Amino acid sequence: MAGTAPLAPPVERQRPLVLIVEDQADLRQLYAQELAISGFDVIEAADGADAIAHTSTRLPDVVLMDLSLPVLDGWEATQRLKNDARTAHIPVVALTAHDGALELQRATRAGCDWFVPKPCPPGALIAEVRRVLASRS
Repeated sequence: MAGTAPLAPPVERQRPLVLIVEDQADLRQLYAQELAISGFDVIEAADGADAIAHTSTRLPDVVLMDLSLPVLDGWEATQRLKNDARTAHIPVVALTAHDGALELQRATRAGCDWFVPKPCPPGALIAEVRRVLASRS
């Protein structure tokens, strides 16, 4: 049941850990490679169910969440992460080709902390990750 497990102790890391959740393998790998080159440790997920599993066990510093995903979409995955006391504090950045005010509202209601439209150049995404992490310090 969400929120019933004890809170995990803070994780000490040399480099920030980023979870990239993207169903398009080539785009996911591009973002993962660029993040790694830029000083981040990266884990990858191709669907919302894997995103929840990775987030719950690895406790990344930030989650980059595509919203249109197979198995479990990004809106539902984000909502589940934000409703779980173990993962609620982890910032989720909606990374999606859906744009417009309605999609921004939907992502915000699901619990996304930020919204980045695709296509997003890797450099802009890395800058956003850095901004999100800096805002938590």
